[in-house]
Amino acid sequence: MNARPRLKPDRLPTMSAAVAANMIEQTLAPERLQALCHPEDWPQAPDAPALAAATWDKALGDITRDILSRPSRQFRARMCALAWRLADGVGEVPQALPFLVEVVHAGSLIVDDIEDGSRERRGAPCLHLLHGTPLALNAGTWMYFWALELVQKVPVEARLQDDLRRALLDTMYGCHLGQSLDLSVAVGALPREAVYRTVATTTALKTGALMELAARLGALAAGAPATRVDALARFGRRLGIGLQMLDDFGNLNAPPGDHRAGDDAASGKALEDLRNGRPTWPWALAAEALDEPTFARLQASVRALVEGADPDGTRARALAAALRMAVGLKGRRQAQLYLQGALDELRAAVGERDELALLASELSRLEAAYG
Repeated sequence: MNARPRLKPDRLPTMSAAVAANMIEQTLAPERLQALCHPEDWPQAPDAPALAAATWDKALGDITRDILSRPSRQFRARMCALAWRLADGVGEVPQALPFLVEVVHAGSLIVDDIEDGSRERRGAPCLHLLHGTPLALNAGTWMYFWALELVQKVPVEARLQDDLRRALLDTMYGCHLGQSLDLSVAVGALPREAVYRTVATTTALKTGALMELAARLGALAAGAPATRVDALARFGRRLGIGLQMLDDFGNLNAPPGDHRAGDDAASGKALEDLRNGRPTWPWALAAEALDEPTFARLQASVRALVEGADPDGTRARALAAALRMAVGLKGRRQAQLYLQGALDELRAAVGERDELALLASELSRLEAAYG
């Protein structure tokens, strides 16, 4: 008999702050870290205790506590827990599983903010501004490897741990491919016919893949058959793509200083993407929907924005307004239909479940929150 506890009707499970604090404390325990250094092989045997916890806190602990304690939807963690339930996992999802997904995501945010020259993340200054770029960059990339180590804390048989680890590695590999594309491509220089494919590829490899990972890990750890794992993973991937679409179109409406509900949304994010010439979903839809002269004028505007000074954001706001007027409403509607289709497909695969009603409610809330 399935021993799953009943879901509360108004929310999906979230990762508690106590779990994060405990995981960090265990990982950075001085005695544990000293053992990794093999003091028995040092030229001179140590006659003092391990390095103080404060030393490791300055190196890694303070940064990881900071990013993991900031306000976040934790939707990837909740997607992992939801997939566990929809895969008929027994009891509560192992706490290390959703936590390691959040660790990967948090590490990527630290690195992304450095690469994008961002100034704010989750309602506070970016980590590289508070702790310096070298320490923040090292901490962000260390968190990828920390997530791999956390797989060992998931209480499943060795074969399933190997599957979890492989899924995590494959995702991080793809995310870096997507990030390299995002950083290297200037939307103002892209041929019109390549814009949609570039945006879709980047989103699938980054946002889609990370949400897919959350769903896949939950289903794998629950011991689901391959067909159920694949169905949940595909839903996760499509959910990630759809939410990125909503985020990109919603950012066109967000005035500077606005803090919307998205955990990746910060003040001026839309302006940041435009100033950097990033390929986003408004550009993808504009390339498909607008005539050649109109789209060429928008591309000329973004090239001028990337190349020229815009200290008060006037040019960026004007370009955001032009994209919003041209494709904003159509884009939001397209994203909503896409997400509804993903949910319908999942329902066909798993049948009517209480969790799906809760997920539908969550999606409605998110659609409204993205502005």
